Amino acid sequence: MLLRTAWRRAAAAVPVAPGPNSTAPTRGLRLRGTLRALLAATVPAGADLPPWRGDAPEYYTASLFLVDHATQSDVPSATATPPQAESELRPLYMDVQATTPLDPRVLDAMIPYLVNYYGNPHSRTHAYGWESEAAMEHARQQVASLIGADPREIIFTSGATESNNIAIKGVARFYRSRKKHLITTQTEHKCVLDSCRSLEAEGFQVTYLPVKKSGIIDLKELESAIQPDTSLVSVMTVNNEIGVKQPIAEIGRICSSRKVYFHTDAAQAVGKIPLDVNDMKIDLMSISGHKIYGPKGVGAIYIRRRPRVRVEALQSGGGQERGMRSGTVPTPLVVGLGAACEVAQQEMEYDHKRISKLAERLTQKIMKSLPDVVMNGDPEHHYPGCINLSFAYVEGESLLMALKDVALSSGSACTSASLEPSYVLRAIGTDEDLAHSSIRFGIGRFTTEEEVDYTVEKCIHHVKRLREMSPLWEMVQDGIDLKSIKWTQH
Repeated sequence: MLLRTAWRRAAAAVPVAPGPNSTAPTRGLRLRGTLRALLAATVPAGADLPPWRGDAPEYYTASLFLVDHATQSDVPSATATPPQAESELRPLYMDVQATTPLDPRVLDAMIPYLVNYYGNPHSRTHAYGWESEAAMEHARQQVASLIGADPREIIFTSGATESNNIAIKGVARFYRSRKKHLITTQTEHKCVLDSCRSLEAEGFQVTYLPVKKSGIIDLKELESAIQPDTSLVSVMTVNNEIGVKQPIAEIGRICSSRKVYFHTDAAQAVGKIPLDVNDMKIDLMSISGHKIYGPKGVGAIYIRRRPRVRVEALQSGGGQERGMRSGTVPTPLVVGLGAACEVAQQEMEYDHKRISKLAERLTQKIMKSLPDVVMNGDPEHHYPGCINLSFAYVEGESLLMALKDVALSSGSACTSASLEPSYVLRAIGTDEDLAHSSIRFGIGRFTTEEEVDYTVEKCIHHVKRLREMSPLWEMVQDGIDLKSIKWTQH
């Protein structure tokens, strides 16, 4: 009863400006665990709640979470975007490889450190710093537990891109006096490939291993590519475009036997499949917060202590994070990362089963209803939540525009001025036409069966419609082999 009273008083304290859409339903966030307790603790019984109290800003801050007033703001802004009608529906979200929604349990863990516990975790002279430091170290423990590491081996960063840069450039530069060779694959994330190109400009030699049609590397090629001066092998665990899982444990054993450090970009794998850095003999691992239902702007890198891996720091400053990543650690963000890791560890098995079921539902329905659909990547060694399909004789960008009520991603370079298709699909030998017709479907923790069915229904409808408009499809239906045609340019 007291909690309900606190809710009502806090909600009543927020002045709602009347507007043209005042009768339309407003979106709001549910008042959950930590915030509920915060309000209950800070609202004295029988007290009136003013819109603002300087001695208790948590009243006002917490109340902001109750109702979304983005379309009813009283404050004019020259840069504000035009308000959208509240009745306008947003697309379904099926792009979890790009980012994931924040889990409400993660938000619960973060709120106290956004409101009350705002101390600098590196301040050692007062309680504000001590409590933030304790929260930071607890988050470090939560991240370490998920991957079977020691908490002292976890370094907080701004995300997987920074972690990849630290791992690749840091190891290469530290051991440059006697080792000038690195190995990676052609299907790595762009930040890994760009880091390697940057090192090549510094005089390092980099071997870019090809992958098989399945998207998996040849382990014999990896073994033969290792040289006496090889310092690092970097292979991603799960590919962000086609969802292929590399044989990480086998790669780890090869690197360990040849005394070469092994780094893996596990941004798309941590919290989704079981990983143990010791069993898999991983020396460095990159982790991203927003790929596991945590906040954006935070990540971590695992760096093995025994045998010790040394890296040259990329950032100079106060020497935080054992001198490997200077800068104030953002307590609310790392608390969110830690909470996301803990939730992922608890729900990994359930999530995997559920996502596998939904993925099978989506692929089977599409494949049964449409001919000439190709699944890119190995169907067995594959994370089920990332499905990359090529729809022959359909331009991927056209299909994306037709599916405007579903948030999806294309395998082609839709965000650049280049007309080149995805380098990942080209690396696995996909024809250029098929590469341009690929769509990535992302299924996550909060994806529902109804969303999958809706996406499938719309996808089938629009593929059929676009094919009917395609002269190539008409020629194929007439039995003409398109590869036998010699096209001419005028």
